[in-house]
Amino acid sequence: MEIPSHVDSHYAALAGNVPVRAALAGEVSCDVCVVGGGLAGLTCAEDLARAGMNVVLLEGRRIGWGASGRNGGFVSAGFAADWNDVLARVDLDHARKLHALSQSGVDYVRSVLMDEGCGDLIQGQGGLLLHRSGNLAKIEKSVRQTQIMFGEDREIISGFELRKLVNSDTYVAGVKKKNTFHIDPLGYANLLAKRAERQGAQLFESSMVNALQRVGDEWLTTTAQGRVTARHVVLATSAYGTPFAPLRRAVVPVSTYVMVSKPAGELLRSVITFPGTISDTRRAGDYYRLIGQEDDTRLLWGGRITTRKSEPVRLAEALLGDILAIYPQLEGLEVERAWSGWMGYARHKMPLIGQFWPQKSPNLWALTAFGGHGLNTTAMGGLLVSGAIARGEAVHALFSPWQPVTTGGLFGQAAVQASYFAMQAQDWWAEWRMSRR
Repeated sequence: MEIPSHVDSHYAALAGNVPVRAALAGEVSCDVCVVGGGLAGLTCAEDLARAGMNVVLLEGRRIGWGASGRNGGFVSAGFAADWNDVLARVDLDHARKLHALSQSGVDYVRSVLMDEGCGDLIQGQGGLLLHRSGNLAKIEKSVRQTQIMFGEDREIISGFELRKLVNSDTYVAGVKKKNTFHIDPLGYANLLAKRAERQGAQLFESSMVNALQRVGDEWLTTTAQGRVTARHVVLATSAYGTPFAPLRRAVVPVSTYVMVSKPAGELLRSVITFPGTISDTRRAGDYYRLIGQEDDTRLLWGGRITTRKSEPVRLAEALLGDILAIYPQLEGLEVERAWSGWMGYARHKMPLIGQFWPQKSPNLWALTAFGGHGLNTTAMGGLLVSGAIARGEAVHALFSPWQPVTTGGLFGQAAVQASYFAMQAQDWWAEWRMSRR
């Protein structure tokens, strides 16, 4: 059997040759079968095994192969959905509980890294959210409202103070967030896998699930070479597919693109001095951060969200063009690696967490659709599902207002792409109006 390899990313290069786990072979019985070896599935499997349950995890390719191991590495509170959209469905108290859960995911990631003595995977602290357009008074009002609603500690900066952090004419203001950091996500995924195995979970790679069926009071999960019988199944796959059709139809894959520059420490630090995560408020914005130390400093840059599944021709050149449009001082910066990945979105942009089919499909759990905001929410969601299975906790019910809704297949993808084009047009219009003042 050909062993799938990770995408040629900066993270994969850092990881080196991680030993390959065996594929499932033969018959296995367990309490819980977790489908998907990304961050959500790994967190859930580790916590279930820690609670004393017999757990089998099936990964179709390699641990952290999908979005979990190739994303931007941002760990911050919140969800893909805008809080105004959340508040359109639930009251403020409910929204505050959701925000607290999202923050608990941030805290969990940090605690795992520190407990394991892997604090070096944290590559920078703090977050900077940049505005490319807008009135400073309105920005201040919005930040105050967020602080009142969720108690977040934020600081608005502009003018000379902002230029000291990001030396660009593009931005009019920035909002600094404290409890945010960035990591090597594939390194974190591999760490979670080791933790899960230490607790007794069995992890199998190259074990793509091709069938899932209810047999009596249990679930039978089938791969090319084996079968797993379990009382509970957790579907923790995302944009790259799931064996359960109702869930598969509820998740649309959305592509994003990432590049890492060659080392350019002196050049980069002459333009960007902020050590944490950097992103902008546009509806389809850029996200970036400095990684590495001293002369080895590189720029990791992501953006260009689309629903196309193929990688654009001359991807590195396109991303470099985006960088130079904001930081022309970085002329001469060279790209070392560029890659793409799919993020799983539900139509409402909130995660799908819970047991949505209790009558027809009892003990079948969804843990997916984190919408490009997954480093904190995968941790949160994995713990919510494991808590429900192992301890009968019902906190996951806070996500019940957001049910799986079909995305419409190819028509749904076309609609999503059209919405992104519309958002980009709105961004352009707002920035053009700002430039005319």
